[in-house]
Amino acid sequence: MIGESPALQAVIRSARLVAATDATVLILGESGTGKELLARLLHGESRRTAGPWVTLNCAALPDELIESELFGYQRGAFTGAETDRLGRVQQAHGGTLFLDEIAELPLAAQAKLLRFLEQGECQALGASHAEHVDVRILAATHQDLRRRVAQGSFREDLFYRLHVIPLELPALRERDDDLPLLVSRFANALAERHGVSAPTFSKPLLKRLACHSWPGNVRELRNLVERCVVLLPGHTLGPEDIPDGWLCPPQAGGRDDTGEWQLPTCGMDLALLEEQLIRQALDQSGGNRSQAARLLGLTRDTLLYRMKKHAIA
Repeated sequence: MIGESPALQAVIRSARLVAATDATVLILGESGTGKELLARLLHGESRRTAGPWVTLNCAALPDELIESELFGYQRGAFTGAETDRLGRVQQAHGGTLFLDEIAELPLAAQAKLLRFLEQGECQALGASHAEHVDVRILAATHQDLRRRVAQGSFREDLFYRLHVIPLELPALRERDDDLPLLVSRFANALAERHGVSAPTFSKPLLKRLACHSWPGNVRELRNLVERCVVLLPGHTLGPEDIPDGWLCPPQAGGRDDTGEWQLPTCGMDLALLEEQLIRQALDQSGGNRSQAARLLGLTRDTLLYRMKKHAIA
């Protein structure tokens, strides 16, 4: 994982401590922040590193197929089941199973997953008995699981079973100091892959990129860099070289085209502005402090500190 920002390094340090154990880990973060990369780090630095690495995107399969994909089936379990088939859980025996987009797991499969997490046993469709499987579960989601629990679409007992050790990856806008390093690494690696010379990203362009909100996070940045590598190899790039419509306009709130905030001629009360923005972010997020922190481009700990400073409950 590329980045030297304190927010990212804190997550990586925690991950390396957890990797040596078999604790269940729930990886949180917006889409494109690198949740699977962090999961691979956990597997790669664990005692299971020589064992299988198996993944399942819970959002990529229809509800009726998820259970058989997870736990397998025996011949004759249903129409079309002509042979026995191992599920992802059995395939990962002795290793790690990464469940991406865990919030999309249907309720019926959630119940079976909970039983596996608590007892280490799973039962294939059509099987007469359960079997013990040695697997470490890593799960990830970009959604608010607490809200899904409140809505009744995610089991509360499973949430707490998965939430043993949560690791939350920061959004790219929360670590924009890492942009130059990320751009350089991506440009060089992608140029080598495509057999071309890497372009150079000028300081004005890097400044412009830092103003973008990056809703797709690191994945979005990598895609932009790859486009520049392919279309403008070896060039020195400025803001004018970024295709129209690729980047959102500079964020609202007083920034001009260079990304600089403009102070009103009448001045402003900075402390009051900070308090009002925090309250607005909490209102927009329905009181969810992690989401409010993301809206403000802060870490959750920083938001809690500033809430305490302004006596915001």
